[in-house]
Amino acid sequence: MSNPHDMSTKSTAARLAAAQVKAEALTEALPWIKTFAGATIVIKYGGNAMISPELQQSFADDIAFLRFAGIRPVVVHGGGPQITSMLARLGIQSEFKAGQRVTSEEAAEVIRMVLSGQVNRDIVSRINRNGNAAIGLSGEDADLLLANKTHAEVDGEVIDLGRVGEIAEVNTTVLTELLDAGRVPVICSIASEIGGEAGKPLNINADLAASAVAKALKAHKLIMLTDVPGLYANWPDTSSLISRIGPKKLKELLPSLDAGMIPKMTAALEAIENGVKQAHIIDGRMAHSLLLEVFTSEGIGTMVEDTVVEPAPLGDGHKGEAHEATQPEATQSEATQHEATQEEKNDE
Repeated sequence: MSNPHDMSTKSTAARLAAAQVKAEALTEALPWIKTFAGATIVIKYGGNAMISPELQQSFADDIAFLRFAGIRPVVVHGGGPQITSMLARLGIQSEFKAGQRVTSEEAAEVIRMVLSGQVNRDIVSRINRNGNAAIGLSGEDADLLLANKTHAEVDGEVIDLGRVGEIAEVNTTVLTELLDAGRVPVICSIASEIGGEAGKPLNINADLAASAVAKALKAHKLIMLTDVPGLYANWPDTSSLISRIGPKKLKELLPSLDAGMIPKMTAALEAIENGVKQAHIIDGRMAHSLLLEVFTSEGIGTMVEDTVVEPAPLGDGHKGEAHEATQPEATQSEATQHEATQEEKNDE
């Protein structure tokens, strides 16, 4: 017969082993926490990570963790799945061209209602389960996002996208004031039209909105949560995920990408070309993917950067200095990004 004390000893040993694993994870994170302390990081939130309640709370907890670690997170979100669902309920057709939703005036009103009145509220309330830092904002608030109507070009043909805009101005003053006060701005991707009518917003692709915010704030990082692990060098070989790529190589790949990936990689490229040090594409379907990308040496997605940022060494009060990166070769096969599904295209 087993001695009950043996069971207790084994249980204690198991608990100690689990605690040791957690301690090692925290130790690995520490150099990166030192490196990014005080940095502004813009996170684009969307896709299937917004559907699962478990993933929703996982994301909210990650944002709170970043804030308590001394980082200044800014969340920019879409709500493609929720928008598609509401438009279907109301009998309004959804159509995508060049990876963007064609938006009628009727659809724009629904998008505004869903993003500002439902999705934004849900994100803010979840983040605030860990405090009261999150502040919900629409791009229309305080002229936060000002945009002009835009169009798309498909096979040389100019396509009218309706009430879809391209951001021309970002009110960084209001964002900086909130960040300096320790708040977490949570911005839904609709904007006021420059010179347009009151009450008629423009729908903005959330990837491009996040890029515009990151550029305006001179953010250290732009991180986009999506429904694919990242870019592949040799699809369908899933072991060929590109961990790091430079802007020159990405620019070469861009025309060959699936329509759903084009806005994301364009957003990453524009951010890097305008002063953002790093842009990341990560799989939001994985719990705590945000923390894994920021606070581990390996990361989990694809990072676009011009310079390598090294972690601050333990026991050293000085941050590691960035130096020029040696860019790896990366090629894209003809069947690029087949995992960019319709759900990803719904990812405003």
